[in-house]
Amino acid sequence: MSESCCQHFRLLDPPRLSRATYDRADSLRMDARRLAAGWPKARVVVVDERGRTPVRPAVGGAVGGEYEVLTRPAPELAPTPPDEATLLGEHDGVAYWAVRGWPSLVDGDDPAQWQDLRARGADLDATSAGLVTTAVAVLAWHDTAGYCANCGAATQRRHAGWMRRCPSCGREEYPRTDPAVICLVHDGGSGGSARVLLARQPVWPPGRYSVLAGFVEAGESLEVCVTREIKEEVGIRVWDIQYVASQAWPFPRSLMIGFSALADPAQPLRPARGEIADALWVTRDELRRAQVDGDWAAADGQQLLLPPSVSIARGMLDAWTAAG
Repeated sequence: MSESCCQHFRLLDPPRLSRATYDRADSLRMDARRLAAGWPKARVVVVDERGRTPVRPAVGGAVGGEYEVLTRPAPELAPTPPDEATLLGEHDGVAYWAVRGWPSLVDGDDPAQWQDLRARGADLDATSAGLVTTAVAVLAWHDTAGYCANCGAATQRRHAGWMRRCPSCGREEYPRTDPAVICLVHDGGSGGSARVLLARQPVWPPGRYSVLAGFVEAGESLEVCVTREIKEEVGIRVWDIQYVASQAWPFPRSLMIGFSALADPAQPLRPARGEIADALWVTRDELRRAQVDGDWAAADGQQLLLPPSVSIARGMLDAWTAAG
């Protein structure tokens, strides 16, 4: 295969957790008067410690069954914005906040409605997807940022939950995001016989395969990280690295930055012990069958399961399949 051979692709739709229709309203975070004035009609997204929040089928949702997050009137929580609440932003003139909470049978909550982003994120409408993804991420940060990393003193919330300040040494801390690359490696071919590289981690369910991913290290560019991670995980060289799209992945604070890259399938695959249980090349036709059948089998009879639609990995695979 020639190294000049290439086939680029774009996602068919935005990644499911990258959709957002609300305004994050950065200037509002430090305006106590406006925050208080908007509180009576504000809504609150309640998230438990496992990242679950109540959802329901959206009223007038699209065919196929969109879901929406069930928010609560802010005055039911407190008469004014409490310290433990974090402002998510505004939508249609309404402020949205996030707090930790749990279903209450006394208040008539249905525990079955409480679901996390992995289970229901792909089905949420765009506004709900943005609100819940941000709420899960920022509340997880607060859970681990209660003490100053410099002097150990208890920190205090500021800026409507978007900053924590140490009263002892003055250190300020902001919500942290850990960048990670995720790369669809393919052979650059066209038609149904073109091939894509899939791999599976030992902790995944039997048969689950996806594209390769890894965290960016200190002092490393995204492109260098792609090259390093693929070399470390499966032992092959890649080239023509191209940006595709990104998606927040708040488990607990990742940002998945998607790329494509070319590789020669003739290179021997050497899965990293302890990290990659298996790796294999599959054809575009096999992926097409997977889109129809769900769970499918390769030519050797080995079962393969596609990544869930909430992940950017699935969006990249679907886009690459459609590009041929």
